[in-house]
Amino acid sequence: MDINLEYYRIFYYVAKYKSITAAAGQLSISQPAVSQAVRHLEQAASCALFVRTAKGVRLTKEGEMLYSYVARGYAMILSGERKLAEMLNLTQGEICIGASDMTLKYYLLPHLEQFHAQYPGIRVTVTNAPTPETLRHLGEGKIDFGIVSTPAAVQPHIHMLPVRAIQDVFVAGRNFEALAGRKLPYKKLMELPVMCLEGSTSTRQYVEDFLAREGVVLRPEFELATSDMLIQFAVRNLGIASVVEDFASEYLKSGELFTLEFEHEIPKRQFCIVTDTRTPMSAAAGRLLQFLKDAGEYNNFLCKT
Repeated sequence: MDINLEYYRIFYYVAKYKSITAAAGQLSISQPAVSQAVRHLEQAASCALFVRTAKGVRLTKEGEMLYSYVARGYAMILSGERKLAEMLNLTQGEICIGASDMTLKYYLLPHLEQFHAQYPGIRVTVTNAPTPETLRHLGEGKIDFGIVSTPAAVQPHIHMLPVRAIQDVFVAGRNFEALAGRKLPYKKLMELPVMCLEGSTSTRQYVEDFLAREGVVLRPEFELATSDMLIQFAVRNLGIASVVEDFASEYLKSGELFTLEFEHEIPKRQFCIVTDTRTPMSAAAGRLLQFLKDAGEYNNFLCKT
């Protein structure tokens, strides 16, 4: 049967309230319009669905059977509308973000804590991966947006929003104190036991590219999976660790580590929020993105740049 779905909605309210007058009031339409819709539905169904009574109407056997299905379907529609309203009002929702250990710990985590306090009904999932993998997840639609560190090779449809500057440094423990306070050439690193991240992380690639321009090729003493492990190895005097300065800040303050000084610094790079312009963002993800943009850290970055 080719039946206007609006007739089923009207049928639902007439059956629910057992009254054409009451249904018309609920639907904010005229009683004749309700009666006409019921007649059209009965004609299409080739059977009577209501029996008129002195107090209103009651369902026929056929009408009761049809109502049992229509009521369930309409209840699901109303439930869907409520869920949609909750998502748009940010009382519910789900967000998936991609971030590395570094961008999560030193940028995203404090903001997520504040966001969760304001929107406890929104579920946030963080996919932990280095920058290249985060960008792949974004392109595949597995995450709503990502937080990456530059340098990052991106497609034209990927938008990058810088939010914080970071500094790459070399740090060492007390056994290397003879190097402290000296302005070193980067070629000195080729004489030292240098430790780096393993694999093709953006951090290692950036530092190696910079050193290559200085005529330096590293042959690491240790290649480790995380910057936290590099710091622990450096504290135990196993070598000179190449890390982002944030990872070493606690140990630099305590004096367990110091930063090697060179004739000039490695240029700073950035944490960036990456989004795919081809993919519409959910209300919850859009709110978190705006929340990050409104954060003081982002505004401070803009002022400095």
